Amino acid sequence: MLGDLKNLDGELFEKIIVSGAATLKENVKTVNELNVFPIPDGDTGDNMFYTLNGGVNKMLAVSENDLGAKAKALAEGMLLNARGNSGVIISQLFCGIGNGLNGKVSANVKEVAAAFNEGVQTAYLAVVTPVEGTVLTVSRESFAFAEQNLNENSNLKSYFTDAIKEMKESLKRTTNLLKALKEAGVIDSGGAGLYYITEGILSALTGNAKTLNGAENYYAKDLDFSLFTEDSVMEFGYCTEFLLRLQNSKTDVKSFDVKIFIDYLSEIGDSLVVFKTDSIVKVHVHTLTPYKVLEFAQKFGEFLTVKIENMTLQHNETIKNEEREDEIAFTRVERARKQFGVCCVASGDGIINMFKELGADEIISGGQSKNPSTEDFIEAFDKINADHVFVFPNNGNVFLAANQAAKLYTNSSVHVIESKNIGECYAALSLLDYTSGDANAIEQNLKEDMSDASTGMISYAVRDAVVNGVSIEKGDFVGFCDKVMLTSEKDKISAFRDLTEKMHANEKQFLIVLSGKSVTEEEKEKVSEIASLYKNLEFYLVDGGQDVYDFILIFE
Repeated sequence: MLGDLKNLDGELFEKIIVSGAATLKENVKTVNELNVFPIPDGDTGDNMFYTLNGGVNKMLAVSENDLGAKAKALAEGMLLNARGNSGVIISQLFCGIGNGLNGKVSANVKEVAAAFNEGVQTAYLAVVTPVEGTVLTVSRESFAFAEQNLNENSNLKSYFTDAIKEMKESLKRTTNLLKALKEAGVIDSGGAGLYYITEGILSALTGNAKTLNGAENYYAKDLDFSLFTEDSVMEFGYCTEFLLRLQNSKTDVKSFDVKIFIDYLSEIGDSLVVFKTDSIVKVHVHTLTPYKVLEFAQKFGEFLTVKIENMTLQHNETIKNEEREDEIAFTRVERARKQFGVCCVASGDGIINMFKELGADEIISGGQSKNPSTEDFIEAFDKINADHVFVFPNNGNVFLAANQAAKLYTNSSVHVIESKNIGECYAALSLLDYTSGDANAIEQNLKEDMSDASTGMISYAVRDAVVNGVSIEKGDFVGFCDKVMLTSEKDKISAFRDLTEKMHANEKQFLIVLSGKSVTEEEKEKVSEIASLYKNLEFYLVDGGQDVYDFILIFE
């Protein structure tokens, strides 16, 4: 396998990617802890691993020793499993790499280098305003350096050795490129995650490949076939997925428009995800008649992969295991179609109930330290079943996954309202009004309404730090607003008192406080007493039940 390190085939590609994922998994905690704010909400490592692992699952299902096919499967799996900004960025990185390797059974080191640089370009294009000092910078500098050092004696091992060498230096420089990193005394976490992936790739090329426990079985799920008997009724249909290589003998490949698929499949199925990359069309649809889907598709090309799964069997398996109904992947939409719907990201029973009372149709479980994937959003859009869906990510690290899902989803017009926190979502939903019937006007009103809120958060410090000039000791309770650190105190009540003052509670009219899981009844009483000192402030205390943050303060 390692005798000829100048050429990368499908089998070796699979080996190095699995090794990269395994190395990242070993270092997830380290990456998570590279958080600008010294509070227990770091999740970059988790996001990057779950994103990459989703791609590994798809890649392992490709049996052919075909580099292009495996790279494409990896990219598509990562695309739907992308979590957090770092996850979305590396999913786009590998999407570009897949494009660069498309149609190649194997590739030499120059072709591999070109594919990785195409991946960097694709990742940059995925971010509206690319920020230097992040994983984007680390990938660009490292893979450009490695390509520039290629010569007639270069091989895969020397290429990735050069990439790792530059990656270390690039990571050091991120601290000086971003003020927040320098002040916190950390390197960029996304860049560090990419470093560990590349380190695992190089380990495999030097004969020390790492493996994921049971990785070869990740994509295969054992089902109890007795749960769909001779007398069962097909209720949910078939989850049908395939990759179709368009054929010049059947269609004009360059000008082919996937709307042909969308229009036809919308008549016989739902939960559509359809997109075209070069000459390959990726289709996901739920239908009671998968043979019609395949028959139609074959008019334009030939299949590279096909997967058809009985969703009624999956549903019965889920019930048998007593899993929650909303965790069933891609169940058939049962709600009547409506004009407008709202989807929010939130965690904590109290916060979820509050948003539902304000009119949210679907709540995606997640937020800080638990970022939902692109596929999680697509499932939520399916369940809402509306012409227009308004989405509140409620976290800056969830924007890209929400936007990526919006681009992929074809059954609704999806409007991503870029809410940074729970408070902005609350302010917007509290004034939610569909009466105009104009989706664009509603979107604009939601954006304006959420701008009236300012949100403060209190959590505890997991390490010493100085952030925004505030000195913090491990174990302190810190308070901040819009990523600006405002206070650090030895107890959470003192932190609450100081934060309300520094957020100018005396000038506000309304305050809602969401208490976290760890807050006691006595602490709730003390918070109420502090709030009552502001005579012009209308105050509400809600048991939010959230993790990470002891208190979330929403001022209007």
